[in-house]
Amino acid sequence: MGKGLMWLIVFLVFTSISMGHAEQDGKNLPKVPTKGMVTMVDLGSHRCIPCRLMAPILEKLKKEYKGNASIVFIDVFEHREHAQKYRIRAIPTQIFFDKNGKEIYRHIGFMSEEAIVRQLEQMGVRQTQEKKGKKGEGSRGLTQPGQAGTKTGHKARGKGQEAKNL
Repeated sequence: MGKGLMWLIVFLVFTSISMGHAEQDGKNLPKVPTKGMVTMVDLGSHRCIPCRLMAPILEKLKKEYKGNASIVFIDVFEHREHAQKYRIRAIPTQIFFDKNGKEIYRHIGFMSEEAIVRQLEQMGVRQTQEKKGKKGEGSRGLTQPGQAGTKTGHKARGKGQEAKNL
């Protein structure tokens, strides 16, 4: 079942026809990773349920990290070349790049706000001043039950898969 499901997801990612969404041209996407800035890229779809659950989190974090980190969403159905470029096997996938554009961390599946904040903190990125003042922010753990992440080049927890440098 595992391999068959994986192939079905890959097939759908690369062959599905985007309906109900205006196609964006490449001019609307920022260059990824953002030069000179820590970048988090979420590769997903406007139709994917976990991706849709992450949308308000990403919008919130874009505002909170403005000027300190770049938070970018790419719809792989509208921009298939990015799915191939980043070797996306399932959506959503989040990729964190350092200021030099090197992939530091990759996570597959829904990623909570707390986990994203924790990863950005581990990479030395802090929230803007107005957000820093709020009690208890950024002090929660990296993953929730059922979530797994991989540092590039290290084995994924529990899956035995390996993330590769791009």
